[in-house]
Amino acid sequence: MPATLTTHRPAHLTAIWGTAALTALIALTGLTGCSAAAPGEDRASAVAPGAEAFAGASPFDLTSANAAGRPRIDPVPEAVAALKASGFAPVTAGKLTVAGSASVPPLGFLAEDDNQTLLGVEPDIAQLVADGLGLEYAPEVVAWADWPLGVESGKYDVVISNVTVTEERKDLFDFATHRNDVLAFSVKADSDIDAIAEAKDVAGLKVVVGSGTNQEKILLDWFAQNEANGLPAGEPVYYEDNAAGQLALVAGRADAIFGPNPTAAFNAAVTGESKVVGTLNGGFPENAQIGVTTAKGNGLIEPVAIVLNSIIASGEYADALDRWDLSDEAVAESLVNPAGLPRP
Repeated sequence: MPATLTTHRPAHLTAIWGTAALTALIALTGLTGCSAAAPGEDRASAVAPGAEAFAGASPFDLTSANAAGRPRIDPVPEAVAALKASGFAPVTAGKLTVAGSASVPPLGFLAEDDNQTLLGVEPDIAQLVADGLGLEYAPEVVAWADWPLGVESGKYDVVISNVTVTEERKDLFDFATHRNDVLAFSVKADSDIDAIAEAKDVAGLKVVVGSGTNQEKILLDWFAQNEANGLPAGEPVYYEDNAAGQLALVAGRADAIFGPNPTAAFNAAVTGESKVVGTLNGGFPENAQIGVTTAKGNGLIEPVAIVLNSIIASGEYADALDRWDLSDEAVAESLVNPAGLPRP
């Protein structure tokens, strides 16, 4: 059965979404956070009213039928045994209640035909984790600012919502990693720029970037290196919203956008107006990873990691990422509470 939403759906999502709204959302989310924010920082964007639709065909099935093709597994005996031994009791017996986003494709978003079925790589991973634990997947749409208290208080069993592992967050939460935190450089589809991998590649370029994000820090460091090496530094370009940044790229007022890889890749695939020409770890020069997140010490994270490592070995994990063109974010192993990004 497709995973459908029950409660906590934001009011601004109650209207039926069409392809136009999803396309607008892609543009809006293109520059959103990858910052090592403290728990509670809002990194989501709202849909811009009146945005224009893309006339082309999406390579992804954005309807509720997509959920039927979601990878599924049988319970993993070792994980089920570990869950029983841990003493952890789910919020609702027999179910894994998973907090997540419904506004950031391709991570998590609502199907365009029913406004209820949750789609994206995060629901796909959540379904696999629930299956492996022998539980029913019960998704809950939660605002970014609300998940920390909800998970810590036991309102939700886990959150799967692009949460980066940080040393500060590890004070309150446990993590089992399931994706690398990847940033991407995007350029206009017909741009002569084919690769951006180091500071000299952005010399003299106008690059759209989100203020206060990790990517801004990286970009400004690169510009400073260029200046020190006698090259044109480059120029950061800021817009009030992410849709304006995307329009600036398409119109030629900017040379590149530097933001999260999932939305960059999705935007390129769906609109055909841009292309990804380089990726970088979101914690550069540190290694940042995204994790399934649970309350600290409640015993759930070890069984979750067992499931994740099982699907990494068996291939369903790769299938889930491939469905959303995110194979370049794959991890070789799910780690429990690895070193996170440093404290501020």
